[in-house]
Amino acid sequence: MIAALPMYDRAETAPANDRLWHLIRKALGHGPDTLTRDGDPWDIWTAPDLLLAQTCGLPFRARLHDQVTLVGTPDYGLPDAPPGHYYSVIVARVDDRRDLVGLCNGTLAYNEALSQSGWAAPQAHLDPLGQRPSQLLQSGAHRASAQAVVQGHADFAALDAVSWALMRRHDRFAPHLREVAHTAPTPGLPLITAKGGDARGLHAAVAQGVAQLSPQDRDTLHLRGLVWIPADSYRSQPIPKPPGE
Repeated sequence: MIAALPMYDRAETAPANDRLWHLIRKALGHGPDTLTRDGDPWDIWTAPDLLLAQTCGLPFRARLHDQVTLVGTPDYGLPDAPPGHYYSVIVARVDDRRDLVGLCNGTLAYNEALSQSGWAAPQAHLDPLGQRPSQLLQSGAHRASAQAVVQGHADFAALDAVSWALMRRHDRFAPHLREVAHTAPTPGLPLITAKGGDARGLHAAVAQGVAQLSPQDRDTLHLRGLVWIPADSYRSQPIPKPPGE
């Protein structure tokens, strides 16, 4: 049996994530003792013994929606977004004063092609402006995209707003970046279980676990609660063309 909460898991948040999982497990009355932190995400998301994991909205609607059961969506209390929703923050270097159209003449760093916040959201934001980045740099992670901009390997990047909040709190490079734009809010990163899993029981256990977290741990994780966003709300979002097309 597998449980994984990888999406905002980093050294500074891992102990709080562990405590959250222990509370969820206690509420459920069963589950693995520890979170899985290694292995390919797709292997975890599609595992027949998956108890609970967090994925991204784009993988869910593009590939996973008929292979897994939706459990709920964590709410991170982002300003200017409905509960359970998030957006991308487009960033550039503080000493680069170009607007978004000017930045499109340069290189966009993106984490991966199946990322809602790193790829789909900026494409949806740029399309009405008639803009596409002149060059692309795949970084593999939001933090790596931000670092690529700071180091001059890219000109701008679209970062998950929660990941960006964690960078601003913990990473020394964050003050070298400025916010250029926010994309429109979309449903946040959903929790899933294996197909046919007990979504109702898991939703209740996660909600109870979040409620029982200490205020300090909730602040560490930027976590406010758990909401229900229907699968159709995820699936109604557009699926962008892959990079290079």
